[in-house]
Amino acid sequence: MTILHFSSATSWRGGEQQIAYLIESLSKRSIKQIVLCVDEAPLAKHCQKNEIQYYGYRKRSSINPAPARMMAKICKNQSISLVHIHDSHAHTYACMGASFFGAKTPFVLSRRVDFPISNSPISSWKYNHSSIKAIICVSHFIKSIIENRIHAPEKIKVVHSGIDLNRFPYKRNNKLRDEFNIDKAAPLIVNVAAIAPHKDYFTFVDTAKIIVQQRPDARFLIIGADGGEADAVRQYVQRLQLNEYIKFTGFRKDIPEVLPGADIFLFTSKEEGLGTSLLDALACKVPIVATAAGGIPEIIEHEVSGLLAPVKNAVLLAEGVKRILANKSLKSKIVEGGSARLRAFTKDKTAAKTLTIYKSILSLDTELS
Repeated sequence: MTILHFSSATSWRGGEQQIAYLIESLSKRSIKQIVLCVDEAPLAKHCQKNEIQYYGYRKRSSINPAPARMMAKICKNQSISLVHIHDSHAHTYACMGASFFGAKTPFVLSRRVDFPISNSPISSWKYNHSSIKAIICVSHFIKSIIENRIHAPEKIKVVHSGIDLNRFPYKRNNKLRDEFNIDKAAPLIVNVAAIAPHKDYFTFVDTAKIIVQQRPDARFLIIGADGGEADAVRQYVQRLQLNEYIKFTGFRKDIPEVLPGADIFLFTSKEEGLGTSLLDALACKVPIVATAAGGIPEIIEHEVSGLLAPVKNAVLLAEGVKRILANKSLKSKIVEGGSARLRAFTKDKTAAKTLTIYKSILSLDTELS
């Protein structure tokens, strides 16, 4: 079995981390894998660093024949068994490769975003292309919103994302407090996510505003790269006169090390396929207050592994934060519940379920031939 992972991402977010985890776990099972990705993208650099065979291409547009042609050529020359498509543009390129450049290799498509499939002819063509043998959704919620657009819904499978628990050996520490000059007794509330529209950092800021009215010692950190809304969120923080309370750290590579120093993980997304940052927080034993958006309730059970509130409801989110700060037994309960829940979300379990899908497709194709 030889798998070609096809990605068009130009940044490193949760989806790219999941590709890296999958490659690592499958490699331990002696599965040969090759990556086709954008030149100089973080995934390409990851492949270079870890000696993973890869091919790079220039990403010029969402409809680009060059990567489509390249994929078809790799499939033929490298005897690829399956192409695993990891994002929307790669999905388009792969279908072009099959339709216009003679690629005969079966496809597996990962779907991580939680918005409906467009009604456009191109979307219908892509998602119902005959080369696609399985669509792996990272949550049951995503499955529920796409199945009415898939002509063969039995192709849709659910495989939750997972994390590498070995990355989280660190215990509680004051690294973030020392770096940002935060008093050791002050409640420290953080979010780790790209500053992008679906992460709804405006609700995060609104929640912080409510909390500091009762807990003026509370401090908040927004940890993540600019996903298109950083300037707008900074301006909103300034307009609400919260500069003293909310700091922006930018993207960080040391999350497993610094996150255990937080008191609460406040996750305010309005759309979320699953929310792998939540898994990081669970691994660091940081209690979670989150919106019940998308697939989040598949990780967080209210009052068991965290506290949930409706999307955009800053009042109830703030109430959840204040409850945890005031109730040590509640905090201990949901931290313990979160640790138990985490056992279902490891990278090896994700890889094992994905490999089962690969094998079933290859077995089916063999029987049909």
